[in-house]
Amino acid sequence: MTIKKLLIANRGEIASRIIKSAHQMGISTVAIYTDPDANSPYVREAKEAFKLDSSYLDAKTIIEIATTANVDAIHPGYGFLSENSNFANLVSKSNIKWVGPSANAIKKMGDKLTAKKLSEKANVPTLPMTSDPKEAKKIGYPLLIKAAAGGGGKGMRIVKSQKDLKESIASAQREAEGGFGDKRVFIERYIAKSRHIEIQILGDSYGNIVHLGERECSIQRRHQKVVEESPSPVVDEELRNKMGSAAIKIASLLKYESAGTVEFLLDEATKEFWFLEVNTRLQVEHPVTEEVTGIDLVREQLKIANGEPLDFSQEDIKWFGSSIEVRLYSEDPGNNFLPVTGKLIAFEPTEDPLVRWDTGVETGSEITPNFDPMLAKIISYGETRVEAANKLALALENSHFGGLKTNRDYLISILRSDEFLKGNTTTDFLEKAKIKDEINLNEEEIYFLAIAASMWIQGKNRYESEVLSNLSSGWNNARLPMQEIKLQFNDELLTVKYKNNREEIFTTDKNNSAKINTWDKNFIDVEIDNTRIRSKVTFDNELLLIQSKSGDVLFKILPKFETVKKVAIEGGLNAPMPGKVVEIKIKKGAKIKKGDTLIILEAMKMEHKVLAPSDGKVKEILIHKDEQVENGATLVVLD
Repeated sequence: MTIKKLLIANRGEIASRIIKSAHQMGISTVAIYTDPDANSPYVREAKEAFKLDSSYLDAKTIIEIATTANVDAIHPGYGFLSENSNFANLVSKSNIKWVGPSANAIKKMGDKLTAKKLSEKANVPTLPMTSDPKEAKKIGYPLLIKAAAGGGGKGMRIVKSQKDLKESIASAQREAEGGFGDKRVFIERYIAKSRHIEIQILGDSYGNIVHLGERECSIQRRHQKVVEESPSPVVDEELRNKMGSAAIKIASLLKYESAGTVEFLLDEATKEFWFLEVNTRLQVEHPVTEEVTGIDLVREQLKIANGEPLDFSQEDIKWFGSSIEVRLYSEDPGNNFLPVTGKLIAFEPTEDPLVRWDTGVETGSEITPNFDPMLAKIISYGETRVEAANKLALALENSHFGGLKTNRDYLISILRSDEFLKGNTTTDFLEKAKIKDEINLNEEEIYFLAIAASMWIQGKNRYESEVLSNLSSGWNNARLPMQEIKLQFNDELLTVKYKNNREEIFTTDKNNSAKINTWDKNFIDVEIDNTRIRSKVTFDNELLLIQSKSGDVLFKILPKFETVKKVAIEGGLNAPMPGKVVEIKIKKGAKIKKGDTLIILEAMKMEHKVLAPSDGKVKEILIHKDEQVENGATLVVLD
């Protein structure tokens, strides 16, 4: 049976990515979606789309939709059911092709204990581990708790001492069950300073297995990869061959088919490496391998599922240049990287320099707490690693997007840092490198942008005026105060006062001269004291997003007259983000100490602790378990 119609059992950017390759091969596509994704781009991109009333973990309903749509194959993407052997079995039993490795391979590698044994059988070293908490002391702290059924940082916790073990295991289990439908976890030795190296493999149903080189994914926070690249700055041809051979040995024992990844931990000093796990799916970071090898991994997956042999051997695979990928998240780096929800009022990737954008969002997309906070993956290619890094940083700076907090400035700071450009990217990189959370602009540059924003606002007011619109902005026949616009940038209040001296030339109360060269609904070109600012502008209700030389700046336009403010509850502890209350660890009247965990919230499939800001007593609890709370909602009152 030839694949003519494909259902993608996933969402967001990976669904769009799979649809693109499928259409290039002439394969029709079917998307599934839940209510929050009803207006997502991938739903429109697919040839057909079906609503899923439950969740993306509902295997039975997905099979029913596939049968109704009369598809030939299902591609699971990554996350959700991609590494669920029961789902793979169910697909095959329904006479639908499964785009991925066999259910047997998924089951063996999904059980990390079995995976470790397989690695040992292939004579590949592994780190000490156990699934029994009583054995934790024998391994030695620090430890790493990991989900048995998936990755992506979900269900992972670093444990530094015995007292934190029980709570960390319970939290990891909840997160693993929510992300993968499987709460099993295990404990492994944690090595703080190392490199995370993974080998991409491809296998067909005829026993042919090749590796496509390595990716380095050492830069991580909250156990989620932030930057990935290929090749690694420390892996030479000899080491690549050793790690590639080890990966193929493990894959051969599995009789592996489709795309997969064998992950290793590398000691940079000794070049010793240890097997970590096999990801029996397409990886989030697969584009960097595609960029340096020229091989479309989704295309290869579909060909293998179609029963075709690999049409290249190991000797045919060559690597050219360097590719780097960063993950753009809706999160606040200045607030412990907590996820952020809201409306993306602008999303306009730059065309210069040209880089690859794999994304599932667009202008107007609502970012909800239901899913992972990743907005896009941006991938660059260069003849050298430094060129790839510089292109990627410049592309982020030149793009126009925002409306809510993202980690864009943080990513730019990483890519521009000397440590990164030198290749010093061990797993402790973010701890040792001085990475800035916010855009690198001084006070004068921020104020000039505020002037430019004010000039755009006055242009908007004039454009929309229905009375005397032919008069110059700010014209009057009396001696009146300057016009005034109040803007908020982060927690800073900026007031711009100005008057119109002559047509399109303004003076501020600080004697700045502002000459407007061009104005339209999405752009302003203004000269302020001989400094030229040419910026895209997006306005949405009270928010104004304006481009700077280093990225976008978001201003909130404040009303001319202050409104009555809500009075905060004295002693109230507020939710740092919207989320679901998964555990309340305190009772009314309980005494607490600074740093105690009071509430655990779940947002975007990750758990976040709300800690006591000081010693005290619980006066009142205003929420209950399983309640969905808004950002800023008062959770408890402390005395």
